[in-house]
Amino acid sequence: MGDCVCIAPRIGQYATRLMPSSPLSRARVIRLAIPVMLAQAAIATTSVVDTAVMGLRGTKADLAAVAVASVAFSFIYWAFGFLRMSTTGFVAQALGANDEGRARAVLQRALLLGGILGLLLWSLSHVLPSVAFPPFGVDASVASLASEYFSGRIWGAPALLMSYAITGWLLGTGRTGALLALQIVMNGANAVLDLYFVAELGWGPYGIGVGTAIAEWLALVFGVFLIRGERTVEKGLLDGKALLALFSANRDILIRTLALLFSFAWFVRSGASLGTGTLAGNEVLLQFVAVAAFVLDGFAFVAEKEVGEAFGAHDAARLHRAIRITTELALAIGLVISLAYLLTGSSIITAVIRDPEARQVALHYMPYCALIPLIGVPAWQLDGFFLGATQGAALRTAALISSSSYVFLDWLLRGSLANQGVWLAFLAMYFLRAAALASFLPALFRASNRP
Repeated sequence: MGDCVCIAPRIGQYATRLMPSSPLSRARVIRLAIPVMLAQAAIATTSVVDTAVMGLRGTKADLAAVAVASVAFSFIYWAFGFLRMSTTGFVAQALGANDEGRARAVLQRALLLGGILGLLLWSLSHVLPSVAFPPFGVDASVASLASEYFSGRIWGAPALLMSYAITGWLLGTGRTGALLALQIVMNGANAVLDLYFVAELGWGPYGIGVGTAIAEWLALVFGVFLIRGERTVEKGLLDGKALLALFSANRDILIRTLALLFSFAWFVRSGASLGTGTLAGNEVLLQFVAVAAFVLDGFAFVAEKEVGEAFGAHDAARLHRAIRITTELALAIGLVISLAYLLTGSSIITAVIRDPEARQVALHYMPYCALIPLIGVPAWQLDGFFLGATQGAALRTAALISSSSYVFLDWLLRGSLANQGVWLAFLAMYFLRAAALASFLPALFRASNRP
């Protein structure tokens, strides 16, 4: 993968190298996926490091505050994940059609939109906490600490949203090595700054937020360096038809993402309704889920690229092969991660949680958490297929159906089974997501054959 980290070549060179004449192989999928998996694991460690630093250096209230604020930021930032998702799909489709100029224009539109949206979020920084935190139902002390974290981290909003565009372009062009380098810069800086601001200066949740914001700006600077060869402004940058297609896809992906994020926020809120200790314990387990999801998304992201190129080239056979090979590998790795969590999860929990109540909750529900890396694969893979083909309507409808069904199931089970019901409903959500998306697969295959 050494050629993937070369940062000067133009998109045309990527298209020549990354569109093979022979059918997609498992070896090639693995070569593309491994840097993505490592990069995704690095993304996940942002929250893991934040949680671990607070778990070792802070109080139960500090840990709960970072948990609530992190989920709130995830809800806000991931809502703009369409900047990454649509960029990957549209760039891959442009490469499949051998249209270099269109691929560059996709990147430039996403960068411009990301900067504008980031500045808008920053301008609303005094309003957002009062909207984001009350739904979690936490007590006043936790809400106050969460607001401190928020006030520090919001400064990184423009940088992070612009980085989403760069990440999408790197994935769409197959530069997975460069993507890994970008995440290493981000997460290495985040870890060092977290430890300094919290362990050395004692800034608590506010220090976690500031450290993450600075790391996001450092990552953007490095990301701009990675794409410096694409600085020529395309004439079709503001083309009306392209902007309409971008708006339509982004709108549907936004609705899909908000529905899924609402499900995760509901999970956190359900834990909070059972007490601060349950909230904190569930939050630690959620980091295990995040690590597994981010790692396994490596195969889903490769599927996005391969499905997108096949869709752009109207090659149904290539589309079917990309779906089959990436999913087979994802299921195998998902099983390995589930077994690893069952064998080592308890030791990790004991090492990173100081509060006895939170630690007991996490230990008790670790077996439930360990199932998710395996049962979540179909949902994550199906997401990748439809994102690569930029089939936003299917993603939107499936997410709304599965999320509403999950919330009803959680409400039904939590009243009688408490936190066990919370986890049973959470596990069922992955089956619901996969079933809803799978119902749209025949339409995806039909669309791939249309010119």
